[in-house]
Amino acid sequence: MSTTKDSRNSRVWGRRIVLLAGVLVLVSSTAFVSWSLTCPCERSPGGYLFGGAPDGPVTDWSFANDPPLCQIQVSTGILPYSINLNCMSTPEGGLYLSCGFCDAKRWSGLVVDEGDIRIRLDEIVYPVTATRVMDPVELDRAWDARVMKLQVHSSDVNPAVPVGTARPDRWWSFRLESR
Repeated sequence: MSTTKDSRNSRVWGRRIVLLAGVLVLVSSTAFVSWSLTCPCERSPGGYLFGGAPDGPVTDWSFANDPPLCQIQVSTGILPYSINLNCMSTPEGGLYLSCGFCDAKRWSGLVVDEGDIRIRLDEIVYPVTATRVMDPVELDRAWDARVMKLQVHSSDVNPAVPVGTARPDRWWSFRLESR
């Protein structure tokens, strides 16, 4: 009789554990989707970037200068990681991401390691390949594009930089191309 009672107790506890695990998965999934729907916001990172799909590959990114910021999503191996970031288009239509002191930032190391990222502009999510720019002439071209964009979209967080300001030493840039 005790074997039957022990067996019944084991089944009850097994069902409780499965139910608890299901509730935990549901709660964590809901929290992740909610977080992804609301962030990146301000300086808080987000998760998966939701949005429409582009009509096809993009060769002229000049429209990227219209919104003040873009969002990028990089892979962390487990969950996606997204942030608000400066992106800018050159007069020729090339697209760049940039940051000062990138060597100390999480996202830039992930981009260097991975390369394939997603970028959201005006609710459209574009799959792109990011390549770190090392050529000083191309870095200057990206810097000049940033300076020009900030003349229109400056804020307390991203103040305008005077035209003609030299590119800082620890300023990185990534060239983006449609995949």
